[in-house]
Amino acid sequence: MKLPDGWSRATAVFDEANLVSFAGLAPVLALAERAGLSGLVVERVQFKTTKLASAGANPAGKLTGIIAGMAAGADCIDDLDVIRSGGMRQLFAGVYAAATLGQFLREFTHGHTLQLASVMRAHLVNLVRYSRLLPGLEQQVFVDLDSLLRPVFGHQKQGASFGFTKIAGKQVLRRGLSPLVATLSTEHGAPVIAGVRLRAGRAGSGKGAASMVADAVRTARAAGALGEILVRGDCAYGNSAVISACLKAGVRFSFALIKSRVVAAAIAAIPEDRWMPVHYPGAVIDPDTGELISDAQVAEIAFTAFTSTKTPVTARLIVRRVRDRARCDELFPVWRHHPFFTNSSESTTDADITHRQHAIIETVFADLIDGPLAHLPSGHFAANNAWTTCAAITHNLLRAAGTLASARHAIARGATLRRQLVAVPARLARPQRQPVIHLPAHWPWADQWTTLWTTVTGPPAAA
Repeated sequence: MKLPDGWSRATAVFDEANLVSFAGLAPVLALAERAGLSGLVVERVQFKTTKLASAGANPAGKLTGIIAGMAAGADCIDDLDVIRSGGMRQLFAGVYAAATLGQFLREFTHGHTLQLASVMRAHLVNLVRYSRLLPGLEQQVFVDLDSLLRPVFGHQKQGASFGFTKIAGKQVLRRGLSPLVATLSTEHGAPVIAGVRLRAGRAGSGKGAASMVADAVRTARAAGALGEILVRGDCAYGNSAVISACLKAGVRFSFALIKSRVVAAAIAAIPEDRWMPVHYPGAVIDPDTGELISDAQVAEIAFTAFTSTKTPVTARLIVRRVRDRARCDELFPVWRHHPFFTNSSESTTDADITHRQHAIIETVFADLIDGPLAHLPSGHFAANNAWTTCAAITHNLLRAAGTLASARHAIARGATLRRQLVAVPARLARPQRQPVIHLPAHWPWADQWTTLWTTVTGPPAAA
């Protein structure tokens, strides 16, 4: 493709007031309102006093504006001005400037962020009702816990401190802030965010995880999870507080354990004839021998953890072992062991496969980092906490919109949803005073966009 002759001498003028860059925001925000976003904010987020006069006024309109900007790809406060261009003010009511939204975020306190977190959970429950989120929720749902470290570079970022993160498989010390995230997913449903909490960079990975589990389980139950709930996490969350919270909530757990001397002794006590090969999804079978091209094996043994606490727990210690490829010349095989602690009712091999699927939470992190959490834009900790919660609401909203558009968009990345469903240019017109949105001819995803539009603008029963 190239610019035709003559057009290189054309004059570019930014003066069209009827053009919209992100027409896909119309059905996305219609879905947000159908799920009661504004009503939940008005009911739960209240500013009794503010540092700046009128900065806390109309929180519903301002939070919706922030979420709309994030859905359009904004990853900092200045980017929120994207919702004020062209015909956006004709398409939407109550469009605010980025500076106004920044002042509003700086009015947040810890209490206000808790109120906004309750909005996020209630809105997720409503989205499940009005979309096709989490199919199979009634049978089984997975709650995954993990944290990430978002680097910051300003010296005035409140809460910024040095913490460990992994880059290319290596532990690296970086200065930043650490969100703790809990997600909900099903066997055939992409993960959505049930809880998020911003913490200082030096905070331990498991800090606040027990209460996060309780909130996530309550959210899953409210959304319609009538069957089994399995909480999964790595060794940072395999502690007495988190597992006790799982047992108190009446759900199953599956957490990796740190290889202490007690755990190592339990692994050594597993008889050799108890080890069995595990067939992971997508594993390759040798065509000559018919055996798996993998040396992974699993076994289990009964184990009592946290014996030094008041709440010891007896459950299954399942261990996955693989050959140490750095020591293949040894006379006897040298194994690397990966233990996890669970009260799952699945077989040993199935429990191992299910536990390893905890890595699905990394897809959520990838979406957040590639979207609103590319930056933590404010110097105020509470403002960044509110920004993080808005990012979670946006993630769930885009995921719900994708489920209504098509089966392919139901599992698509956030960047794909923004590019194909949200970033659709349009021209506004009112022939005979009837509003019409003129969209591009031959748009590759026109059918999916039309399906989303028709669903969210039709009668509630159509959803």
